[in-house]
Amino acid sequence: MVCINNNIIKKVYKKIKEYNVIVIARHVGPDPDAIASETALRDSIRLTFPDKECYAVGLGVSKFKYYGILDKIDNEKYQDVLLIALDCPNLHRLDGIENLKYKEILKIDHHPAEDIKGPVDWTDDSSCSTCQLIAELILNSPLKLDTKIAGNLYLGIVSDSDRFLLSYTTTKTFKIVEELIKKSKLDFTSIYSYLYDRSIDEVRFQGYLALNMQVTENGLGYLVIPAEIVKKYNVDLATPSNLINSFNYIREVIVWTFITKDAKNKSYKVSIRSHGPIINTTASKYNGGGHKYASGARLNNEEEINNFIKDLDLVCEEYKRATISNLD
Repeated sequence: MVCINNNIIKKVYKKIKEYNVIVIARHVGPDPDAIASETALRDSIRLTFPDKECYAVGLGVSKFKYYGILDKIDNEKYQDVLLIALDCPNLHRLDGIENLKYKEILKIDHHPAEDIKGPVDWTDDSSCSTCQLIAELILNSPLKLDTKIAGNLYLGIVSDSDRFLLSYTTTKTFKIVEELIKKSKLDFTSIYSYLYDRSIDEVRFQGYLALNMQVTENGLGYLVIPAEIVKKYNVDLATPSNLINSFNYIREVIVWTFITKDAKNKSYKVSIRSHGPIINTTASKYNGGGHKYASGARLNNEEEINNFIKDLDLVCEEYKRATISNLD
């Protein structure tokens, strides 16, 4: 078995076993890792403990329906439940827990720790994804696995590691994936279409992003996307963040960000990626956070947008200056 810490896995399993009602939540604006980790864990708990009530909550995304239908529950009906927070270090970014009276919170996450605290906290920012941690949990505990659960976990790992290309992909990642495939007999090549299948509208929208991205002399690529553009191309608010890794190899760009108007919530959804400069400290200044090289944020108005772009550009400038200095 591949396992980083048997002790924390035992604590997580013991806490799950202790509760009859469990609610699993992840961050707002979910990506495949967030959706796949919560549905996989929910389905594994249900498979292992048929008498437990276990729900995966939050706003669904039609593009990710393959991973499973999320649960709609009356949060005020439940008291003293176990809340499991996945793929999210910030309490205010958990989706679907309004008015939920939970007794304890258990966190499993691969982002640097922030304000979510509970009696059991499995934070491992060396993991490529939360799905990798859930796979490790299931493979090293009595929690059950089937082909569907394994498929969800595999796609979450592939997505968040950008097909194993990002730097926090490790030999352990490959070992866990190997064991996941062997144990479930997963035909992993047959499910890639659920991750990479795109409509012609989405392909054309990617062209819009490429044509309109602004690039500063310091290597910051950025684009503010109006709500009417999202509507024009018949895509949703999650699409820019789903496409952001497609801009990973632009020679002139070291940090890039898409800022999308969220008319419903009267704010702007931000996705950020980096080839070297640390960006999560900047994201944390703007209602966000994440990894050193992959983060998200929320902005409230045009003034914040302008300040955010200036701050990111300064990060790029300081990084380039430090890089040149190290070469001297």
